Amino acid sequence: MTSKATQFRAQLLHPRHWLLWLAFGLWRMISLLPYGVLLQLGKGIGLLVHSFPSRRKTIALRNIQLCFPNLSDQEHRAMLRSNLINVGTALMEVGIAWWWPKKRFSKLLQFEGLEHLEAHKGRGLMLLGIHYTTLEIGAAAISSVFQMDGMYRAHGNPVYDFLQARGRLDKGIGNGVVYERRDVRGTMKALKSGRSLWYGPDQDYGLGQGLFAPFFGIQAATVYATARFAEKTGAAVVPFSHIRLPGSQGYKITVYPALEDFPTGDDLADATRVNKIIEEFILLQPDQYLWVHRRFKNRPEGEADVYQVARKKRSERKK
Repeated sequence: MTSKATQFRAQLLHPRHWLLWLAFGLWRMISLLPYGVLLQLGKGIGLLVHSFPSRRKTIALRNIQLCFPNLSDQEHRAMLRSNLINVGTALMEVGIAWWWPKKRFSKLLQFEGLEHLEAHKGRGLMLLGIHYTTLEIGAAAISSVFQMDGMYRAHGNPVYDFLQARGRLDKGIGNGVVYERRDVRGTMKALKSGRSLWYGPDQDYGLGQGLFAPFFGIQAATVYATARFAEKTGAAVVPFSHIRLPGSQGYKITVYPALEDFPTGDDLADATRVNKIIEEFILLQPDQYLWVHRRFKNRPEGEADVYQVARKKRSERKK
């Protein structure tokens, strides 16, 4: 069973896509290099990104400042540098997660707590993850040892869309499926039928299906779908983390016990609890989180755009 996005179509070979196919071909060839070499390449890319001013760099620094107000300016900038190295490394890890053979890939993985997945086998299960820079590694790792469906955000380019969906499917066991993030109907149906699905509720998707809840002490737009899905489908919510270990040791994937007494029916209480879990996961390795996302994009009425404020301060320093 596969989603439409994973099915090859002849139009993907149209000449206008040839350059992108070439780029992905080169990327795949690079991914065949030894793991240690890939880490060094990723670090080089991250340092290159860090050396130039950019909007994403400003966003990352602002997020770090907001979430860690007790750190000094020097510590904020040190975390930013480390974080951008991790972002660069993530580019190499996408190739590892999508294209490495399972036997080679498995040598990088250390698992803990897999029994918490097995305890809910046959029941709908939401694997509660966050957007670490090791996102692709974590998803591929879990999918390699447990029947897990995936999610992806549709891309404007059909070739990228196809390769992304295929990459997230190929490590799976048995009849894996990938769902586009907005496919609520398909997601609900899958959970009701006893399938397992990765779900990351840690980004700002607006207030259409969310509300403001505290995140590192700051009001942040938070989706309540985690609780709503669990309530309507009876699925267990099982948190998991995936951390890059020092040097070339690989990755530690930890699965935690399913949330108890969840959901409560109180959207704010449930969203606050989920945000607290996300905070705890970030604190495991703060520089490995995807800080380049505008986590505080939406603000309560009357509050200023926190990223616009950062841009103004940067402009004033240049004068």
